[in-house]
Amino acid sequence: MTESVVTSETPAAPDGFPTLGEATRVWLRIGCLSFGGPAGQIALLHREVVDERKWIGDRRFLHALNFCSLLPGPEAQQLATYLGWLLHGPVGGFIAGLLFIIPGAIVMLALSIIFVTLGDVPAIGALFFGLKCAVLVIVFQALFRVARRALRGTVPWIMAAAAFAALFVFDLPFPAVVLGAALIGAILPKYFAGGSHGAAKDGPPALLDAAIAADPGYTRRLASGARRAGLFSLAAWLIPVALLLPGSGVFADIAWFFSKMAVVTFGGAYAVLAYVAQEAVEGYAWLSPAEMLTGLGLAETTPGPLILVLQFVGFLAGAGAQSGLNGLWGGVLASGLTLWVTFAPCFAFVFLGAPAIEKLQDNAALSGALAAITAAVVGVIANLALWFGLRVVFLRMATMDWGLATIDLPVPDSIDFLALGIAVMATVSLFRFNVGIIRTLCLCSLAGLVLKVGFGL
Repeated sequence: MTESVVTSETPAAPDGFPTLGEATRVWLRIGCLSFGGPAGQIALLHREVVDERKWIGDRRFLHALNFCSLLPGPEAQQLATYLGWLLHGPVGGFIAGLLFIIPGAIVMLALSIIFVTLGDVPAIGALFFGLKCAVLVIVFQALFRVARRALRGTVPWIMAAAAFAALFVFDLPFPAVVLGAALIGAILPKYFAGGSHGAAKDGPPALLDAAIAADPGYTRRLASGARRAGLFSLAAWLIPVALLLPGSGVFADIAWFFSKMAVVTFGGAYAVLAYVAQEAVEGYAWLSPAEMLTGLGLAETTPGPLILVLQFVGFLAGAGAQSGLNGLWGGVLASGLTLWVTFAPCFAFVFLGAPAIEKLQDNAALSGALAAITAAVVGVIANLALWFGLRVVFLRMATMDWGLATIDLPVPDSIDFLALGIAVMATVSLFRFNVGIIRTLCLCSLAGLVLKVGFGL
């Protein structure tokens, strides 16, 4: 069945086009290396499929990113799904999206089991401490790369700065920022379309662009398969939820609660963490505030979407509902259910929307709206990077309330010199010596282990 879908709905590939097997290996590599939250993950996707392999062109990559930024859910995972679909149809989309999730989900499950059964392990905490310091630098590196490619012209820079101020200073809701940017971009497309949707770099066109130029019906023939895949994803999400809801207990609560989260998580994990924490801690009493923060820390330092923190919440909910071995297996089942109802909708949103977005690729108003959203998302990423950075380097924050403006500022005497030192080491490794992400992560994790456990710092 899989083979028939690919051969009937994916046009014949030109010379040099990646096979499904070659692409699968790349998607697995990306899934294993996707540290650093959405900024780092998007930069990794761009480096792998645009810069190094030249499978997708800059313009099409950013067009897809703009659309995924509009969707609820993790935009980097949805972007991988979109790109996989463009290359190899629905099967390619499912493979790319699933491999973006699975490595991180396996790590998060293992860490959840360790947390429940063994409690705090100093050596593991030290490893994650060093890893988190390195991730901080990777996020800022990714921010610079995305900004350099997406912000071309004065107006996109102003849009990015306005989005940053709206979130960091005025604490406006992310959907309002995105919708405002889309409206401005649609009204003034010429100020944005020349930026993130400008011409690609000099040189031969990307493989996909060459395929579409030679065969203009390429994406149109992918559309019917995408719609079927989208409807299948909707059914895979809603049918289990419908079967569980008539009952009661933790699994029915998990199915309903995280299904709601799946359709309101605009802006990624941070956009809904406050609501999740309030409901999971105070409403359902699945975990404590300290445990919620632990889950976020684990999600920030594992590959995959930051929204995997919900998997940790679901595991503790299932484990807490029972005891002993049954409690552990309850956590595993609840963790799997959480993943299912969180990510199945993501595939539905991409497969149902991507064909329309590809069809309207040359629409000026839509291109302007999506490009303006990309500019705003740069400001969003900057806000998240600063939020993350301040909390890594400083131990305490103070909230300054000036009426409409509310800013969290670090307490100067609470600086964590150990975290700062490892972050500086990561900066030198990445920017000065170009060591690479994986080696830098390993180096910083080892530094955290040696300094915290070996020297007791």
